[in-house]
Amino acid sequence: MPVQQSHPTTQGIARRGFLQTATATGLALAAESTATARPLTEQDKLDRIASNSWPIRHIFKGWPYVRTRPGAPVGQVMVRENSLSAQMKKKYGEITMLDFPTFTKDHFPGVTRMDIFSGLFGDMADESMFADQTGMFDGASRTTREFQPNSASGRKWLDKMAAKMAATGTSCQHISNNAPLDICELDNQQRKAGIQVAKNWIDAAQILGTKSMRVNSGGPRVAPAAGPDPTTGYPKNESLTKYLSQCIESFKEMADYGGKRGVRVTLENHWGLTANPINIRIIIDEVNNPYCEASPDFCNWEHEYLLYNALRDLAPYAHTNVHAKYWDRWGDNNDIQRSTRIMLAAGFRGTFALEYESGPWDGVEGAKHVFKEVMAGLSTPA
Repeated sequence: MPVQQSHPTTQGIARRGFLQTATATGLALAAESTATARPLTEQDKLDRIASNSWPIRHIFKGWPYVRTRPGAPVGQVMVRENSLSAQMKKKYGEITMLDFPTFTKDHFPGVTRMDIFSGLFGDMADESMFADQTGMFDGASRTTREFQPNSASGRKWLDKMAAKMAATGTSCQHISNNAPLDICELDNQQRKAGIQVAKNWIDAAQILGTKSMRVNSGGPRVAPAAGPDPTTGYPKNESLTKYLSQCIESFKEMADYGGKRGVRVTLENHWGLTANPINIRIIIDEVNNPYCEASPDFCNWEHEYLLYNALRDLAPYAHTNVHAKYWDRWGDNNDIQRSTRIMLAAGFRGTFALEYESGPWDGVEGAKHVFKEVMAGLSTPA
C-alpha cells in the first residue's frame, strides 16, 4: 500500500471542507471497505515504516554535544547522554547522517523511508554550517548551536544527503525539527524570526524531497492553566488564548510557504501548547490548510488516560507520519500494536516512524522492538 502523497487537486481545497468530505465518504464506504480490503503484503507493511534517527542519536558523531555551545555548562542529562553514547558507539560504531540511509537498510531490512532529526544534520567538522541561535525556551532565553540550511556549505551538505538517499534507494519522509523557536511567542519580532528559521528548513526539506516537517509550538513547556475570571469567578484562560492566537498565525504563514514547496508542516504532541490534543486540533482547524496537519507521538502525553484517547482525537488530523514509540515511563500501558490499530481505524495512510525513548534496550534494540510491534499491528488491523 503506497504512502499517501500530496495531490494537486487537494491543495486548493480548504481543510475543513476536505475533512468533511473525506469523513462523509469514509462513513459511506466503510462497510464496502471492510468487505473488500485485502490483507497487507509484507512489502505493503514495510512501505508503512520509517526508520528514526532519534533513538539512534547516541552513535552519531559529536553527540551529545552537537547543539551545545563551547564552554556551556554540562548538566546531569548531558553526563547521562555522554555515557550512553560511549556505550553504543563501542557496540555499533560511529556514524553521521550521511551514513544513516545505509544504516537504515542494514538494520531495518526492507525499510526505505526515514524520519530524521534536525539536530543531527551537517558535518560537525565544518563550522561554517553552524551558527549560534537564540530563542525562548520555557520562559528563558537559550542559545544553541544549529545547522544552517541556508548557508552555502549547508546547501552543499543537503545536496550530498539527497545524492546519498538516491544512491541507496531511501527517502526522507519527515524531519523532526527542533530548530525553529518562538513560534507562539507574544513578541512578534521574536515570532517572525522563528518563522524565518522554519522557512529556511522547509527549503531544506524540499531539497531532500521530504513530505512533512514538525515545527514545535514554542511557548511555556507547561501550558498556562486557567484561573478565575475576576468579573464572574468562572474559570478562564486568557494567557493560553494569546499563545494559541500567535501559534495559529505562525502556522498559517508556514503552511502557505510549505504548500508552495510540497512540504507539510506538522504539530506533534511535544509539550507546551501541544501537550493537549484539543489545542492541536484547534490550531489545525483554524489554520485550515491541507499543508498543516498533526504528527502524533504515541507516548508524549501528560497522563496515562491520554495514551489512547488523545491518539484517537488526533488520528483523523494525521496523514503523513506518526511517531510509533516505546517509553517505559508508562510501564505496561504502552501497547504499540493497539496504538497502530487506532491510527489505521482512522484511515491513516502515512508512515509509522520507529521511535524509542527509554527502557530495557539500547536505542537500536528499542527501535527494532518498535519495528516488530508496528509490523504486528499492521498485520492485525481489526
